[in-house]
Amino acid sequence: MANLLFYLFAALTVGFALAVVFNKNTVNAALCLLLSLIGVAGIFALLDALLLSVLLILVYAGAVVALFLFIVMLLNPQAVPQKPYKKISMAAGAIAAALLGLGIWSLVAHGQLSTAPATADFEAGLKDYGAKLFTTYLLPVEVVGFLLLVAMLGVIVLSKKFEVQEDGK
Repeated sequence: MANLLFYLFAALTVGFALAVVFNKNTVNAALCLLLSLIGVAGIFALLDALLLSVLLILVYAGAVVALFLFIVMLLNPQAVPQKPYKKISMAAGAIAAALLGLGIWSLVAHGQLSTAPATADFEAGLKDYGAKLFTTYLLPVEVVGFLLLVAMLGVIVLSKKFEVQEDGK
């Protein structure tokens, strides 16, 4: 049963990740990113990493995707005409895909793909991770959150259209 759920979440994650890349509508791409992140959270839950699963849902799926949606809707990307892909971009993408496929094939052929460690290792590591996150690294996490807030406000201010008023002299 666990293998079936893993394959289901993996297919969900990969399918929606590909939809993010190939979707021309940015709002739909952001929603596909949300569904892909939910698939990753499901895989974390299967690995008994419940803290990482919940943090992924709260932070990335909740905050970052919502931020993307607000910025995308604010900037109105439909007003900008879409340029067709150039041949060099398509060639670079094909070369990158071929190199990625070659790397995966090489790992599989040499048997260097390892299985996941036991769940006891995950539980011990997860407790240490959570303790360090909320004690030692609390200030950097809050600083990053503040920087995301400043970046969001900056995008809102920069994207707002101001009307130029002429002096009536």
